[in-house]
Amino acid sequence: VKVWKQFCNTFNCLPCTAIIDDKIICMHGGLSPQLSSVDQIQNISRPCEVPDTGLLCDLLWSDPDVDQSGWNENDRGVSFTFGIDVVHEFLNRHDLDLVVRAHQVVEDGYEFFANRELVTVFSAPNYCGEFDNAGAMMTVDDTLMCSFQILKPASAAQTRQQQRGGRR
Repeated sequence: VKVWKQFCNTFNCLPCTAIIDDKIICMHGGLSPQLSSVDQIQNISRPCEVPDTGLLCDLLWSDPDVDQSGWNENDRGVSFTFGIDVVHEFLNRHDLDLVVRAHQVVEDGYEFFANRELVTVFSAPNYCGEFDNAGAMMTVDDTLMCSFQILKPASAAQTRQQQRGGRR
């Protein structure tokens, strides 16, 4: 428990977004209707408690939704969902090329949205032992070319063996 708390304290001190070479913005969740300038992100003091609403909450918990346009309430009960139009408008307004996010299980470890203007990268294969998803890691080279390494899900037999501590 002590190590887990140390990790939580460390994560609470990290910036909530990163921008790579002024072209790729990365965050855990997604976009926010309150985000009118990327400079606003620099004004979020860390560490801090995550509020139930607002910019920081959205950067951590909002989700893209292919079946909508604009902003809508999120079925998760926190933050918003946003459509392809929101991604396109955000990138154009801020002269960015790509939004990179995590926060949602995707079957193949990564999944594009909004005509490849947003990608969800989920690094945990077999999430919580309940999903048969792959995980992925994204690498960005010096020309901003993105590539993905896939972490294949373990088979059900491997998962059971790991849960028993490797015993046969």
